[in-house]
Amino acid sequence: MESNFVDYVKILCRSGKGGRGSMHLRHVKYNPNGGPDGGDGGKGGSIILRGNHNYWTLLHLRYERHIFAEHGGNGGRDKCHGTDGKDVYIDVPCGTVVYDAETGKYVCDVTYDGQEIVLLKGGRGGLGNYQFRSATNQAPRYAQPGEPMQEMTVILELKLLADVGLVGFPNAGKSTLLSALSNARPKIANYPFTTMEPSLGIVGYRDQQSFVMADIPGIIEGAAEGKGLGLRFLRHIERNSLLLFMVPGDTDDIKHEYEVLLNELQQFNPDMLTKHRVLAITKCDLLDDELVDMLRETLPSDLPCVFISAVTGQGLDELKDVLWRELNAESNKLASVMAEDTLVHRDKDMSRFAQELADEGADEDIEIVDDIEDVDELEDYEELEDYEYEE
Repeated sequence: MESNFVDYVKILCRSGKGGRGSMHLRHVKYNPNGGPDGGDGGKGGSIILRGNHNYWTLLHLRYERHIFAEHGGNGGRDKCHGTDGKDVYIDVPCGTVVYDAETGKYVCDVTYDGQEIVLLKGGRGGLGNYQFRSATNQAPRYAQPGEPMQEMTVILELKLLADVGLVGFPNAGKSTLLSALSNARPKIANYPFTTMEPSLGIVGYRDQQSFVMADIPGIIEGAAEGKGLGLRFLRHIERNSLLLFMVPGDTDDIKHEYEVLLNELQQFNPDMLTKHRVLAITKCDLLDDELVDMLRETLPSDLPCVFISAVTGQGLDELKDVLWRELNAESNKLASVMAEDTLVHRDKDMSRFAQELADEGADEDIEIVDDIEDVDELEDYEELEDYEYEE
């Protein structure tokens, strides 16, 4: 069964070209020397990204291989202005990042509902010969062509926006914890990689307050090199304010497993180490008090540690208190503001880019559609450099 969670699409976008200005001389029987009356060409349509909180995946764009805006209409006689091409709006979920599919360069980022970003600007329409009339040039026999269209193949990549991101090996109890703290119902089973797609849940707190928690598929050692589910879901915790590391209590060396997870995040994106972190020791219903006291002495001392059991509810209230305290710490807020730009403006690592496209099934060739109408129009575009447009 194909998943409805789509966080990676590749689309060929093209803005509209500007319409040609008209080169027309008015000549009627009652006004034989009417002079120039050619109208201006219309503006081409733009491609605009718009944040929409009603979407949570890119599923609606999965089969949109081409998105083209309308071209501007040509100018006409009697100073008639060409029609402007309609802009095309692409609604995307908040947290969508756009990259150039050819170079991997960062293009833009949509972060809040209603935000509009012009991805490709439509070409301006050319001036008709009426605009070039003067006392010394009363019958200009030339007009401007419209500006050409812009074209780009883009990768739209969704990075989930959440307050707390769950990080752990497969079967660490991440999905069980999310289902215990929120109304989310992720798949839970006793085998590795049960979670195949990220899940979001709203965790209620005191005084009608809440925060958002994100569960991603389990990470294994070597994930940054593509092992397991690889890089596909690591990006979803780049945008989280706080990372909750989860290690089962029956693990031989809890500190070692925590350091392995930390190393994978560092290899994927070193900026993630600046985030606040909390360590949760899960499945503590299997441990007695004496063993818990022994484990406390072996845990890392540079972050808060909580012993929990999502099945029995042990330590869950304490965990929510710790998470809320860390989320609202002044140092965490300041770090989030300082790291915001550096996180979202990183270019794609081209050594991994081709593999990501193959994993997502987005590496299929996109047919380039050529819709230039005639040879004369193509020549107009080639001669466009001879004209200067006023800003």
